[in-house]
Amino acid sequence: MWGDIAIAFLLAFIVTFATTPYTIKIAKKIGAVSEEKEGRRAHNKSMPKFGGPAVILGSIVAVVYLLIVMSIEHKIDLFGIEQYGMKLIGMLLGIIIISIICIIDDIRGVKPTVKLVGQVLAAVVAVAFGIRIDEITLGFLNTYELQEAFSIILTIGWIVGVTNAINLIDGLDGLSAGISIISSVSLLIIFVLNGSPIISVLLITALAGALVGFLPFNFAPAKTFIGDTGSNFLGFSLSIISILGIAKTYTAAVIVLPLLALGLPIFDTIWAIIRRLIKGKSIKAIFKADKGHLHHVIVSKGFSQKQAVIILYGIGATCGLFAIIILESGIWKALSFLLMVIIAIALGYKSFQTEKGEARQYECIGCKYIYNPKSGNEKAGIKPGTPFEELPDNWVCPVCGEGKDMFQIHQ
Repeated sequence: MWGDIAIAFLLAFIVTFATTPYTIKIAKKIGAVSEEKEGRRAHNKSMPKFGGPAVILGSIVAVVYLLIVMSIEHKIDLFGIEQYGMKLIGMLLGIIIISIICIIDDIRGVKPTVKLVGQVLAAVVAVAFGIRIDEITLGFLNTYELQEAFSIILTIGWIVGVTNAINLIDGLDGLSAGISIISSVSLLIIFVLNGSPIISVLLITALAGALVGFLPFNFAPAKTFIGDTGSNFLGFSLSIISILGIAKTYTAAVIVLPLLALGLPIFDTIWAIIRRLIKGKSIKAIFKADKGHLHHVIVSKGFSQKQAVIILYGIGATCGLFAIIILESGIWKALSFLLMVIIAIALGYKSFQTEKGEARQYECIGCKYIYNPKSGNEKAGIKPGTPFEELPDNWVCPVCGEGKDMFQIHQ
């Protein structure tokens, strides 16, 4: 099995790493570029956002190659009792549906409701081909088979929810790709530990390899973005692979593990929905982008964008390790681990706050204007000695007009 895992990872990595430069050229030709809007992005210039097809290609090539080889070696039966062949066809058709809509979105833009309809349609297709959460075992009690209608709704909700979770967290260079790598590795370890089907192990390994091949082009300073095509593919794939990975072990704890491994993007999405509902007081407000995501909040606290990404990597890794420790060592050791992490974060933040003060200066990413707390910004009514974090939310760069979230610590 480990040889198959190594080949899946390396082949996906090589294909994605080799094809990503071509997607950058294609993006510029077809107009798949990201323009700065409302100060929500980390760049003030056009950026290619067509990296998704390279990640998709790397994942699919690696999986198809391994499935052919393993079928020849009789290591896997795609059309046996579990009908993994049919499930993979359903997953592929769902990826095609999402990719078509998101490629159009990356080039021309589509309404959020259109993307949501596409996500639901892709999830319905996957369910129609046999991908379902259909029974659950509670501890040592009996196994309960879910009613068909509830099983279908639960599965579609999970697929659409995770797809949007990864898509919404894509706000800083390398963020969604890095978080997805961490989630993939966490799920891989969980699958190996709980004896999940080999097909789920291969799928998650190929996805991780493709993302590692893409990350050098996406980490700050990014040369390209993964785009909606890529982020939707990541979420859709992670949601389905997590279902396939628990197919043999339907305990309540194991079903919760993928939820924990994907904890960061899921929490950010839930909070975004609640925040937008409260602020907008309507269902339509959920689809309106804002600057309240966790990565925006961290940057607004004075951290640079690279620091914010690394912090979120740490949170994602903590979620993954928490899930792994629960599976391997039980809830009490997992809670002890979480407590130690919280203490470490509190000490680190206290140290950061101590170091931060009026001597720290902040640089606008757009025009390189430097805000010095000692001198303030008297033209805008900001008195000398005003710390950056105490500036009004509507304060903008006096040179280029960028918002606070477009500033980073001046090195």
